[in-house]
Amino acid sequence: MATDLPVINVHTPTSSFAIIFSNTEDTLLTLFDKISKKSHAEFQGRRVRSGWVKYSWNDSIWNLDDDSDFTIFVWRHKSVASSNDIPALHVRDPQEPLPSPSQYRNSSFYMFKSPPKPARPSPSVSSQSGDRQSTHSKKSKKPKLPVDDVPKFKKEFEQFHNENGVRTVLGGIGPVNNVRMLLKHGYRHVYMSRKFALKHGFIPLDAAPGHYGYTGLVNIGSWPVTVGRTRTTHTVYLSEESHFDVVLGRSFFEKRGVKVDPVDPTDIVCMDTGEKIDCELVILKDGKGQIVTVT
Repeated sequence: MATDLPVINVHTPTSSFAIIFSNTEDTLLTLFDKISKKSHAEFQGRRVRSGWVKYSWNDSIWNLDDDSDFTIFVWRHKSVASSNDIPALHVRDPQEPLPSPSQYRNSSFYMFKSPPKPARPSPSVSSQSGDRQSTHSKKSKKPKLPVDDVPKFKKEFEQFHNENGVRTVLGGIGPVNNVRMLLKHGYRHVYMSRKFALKHGFIPLDAAPGHYGYTGLVNIGSWPVTVGRTRTTHTVYLSEESHFDVVLGRSFFEKRGVKVDPVDPTDIVCMDTGEKIDCELVILKDGKGQIVTVT
């Protein structure tokens, strides 16, 4: 088992360092504080917070956003057999673009790790002799031009993060179909915009300011949400979000078991049914053409 005060490796897009962590004394906030102090220069004094930290476990990348994520992280941390198996942390300010290919990139950061190359089978004796004969009998071929081996989805992924893109899916809520919904794990619940709620009768038309959202988060009931072929019921809260009619937050992710590929942003699978969901990347811009960041 791991020691009481093990070292945890931390990787950012441009650096790596280590921190001391106690799975019996530290909390999510103290963990964020330790990382903030070590990365003060890189993040220009900004404090590490929810949405910045992920960790590697069983060849997958997991979010470390809230107390429930932290409880799971500690449980996994305690279960490792040796210090070499302790999950590494990956930290990035999502509001900052990734380093360009011409800049230094930390190869230990999960977004920049190269996939393992399959081992090539050793040639048989007969093929070796055949190759030897063909060398003498055929003219040497012209050298091939260099091939861009960066996958298309990885280029789109980097563009997606550099331009503050967001994941959206098409679904239904209540009696309304064909609704473009924002997938946002950083939000806790399922939210509906005031304009959409008024238009489709989810709240009264005479709802006055001071009610239905302006004085805080207001529960407008449980409504069925359909994404793909599956319908699930969720508690919905009124929101002043103006860019999207519906936001599917962490309660939707947990109920449907949503798994997002850390490399391909459009690869989304709902583990409750095994269904792959069609996802579209959307980049919001204002009237001046400036990119709008959805926080």
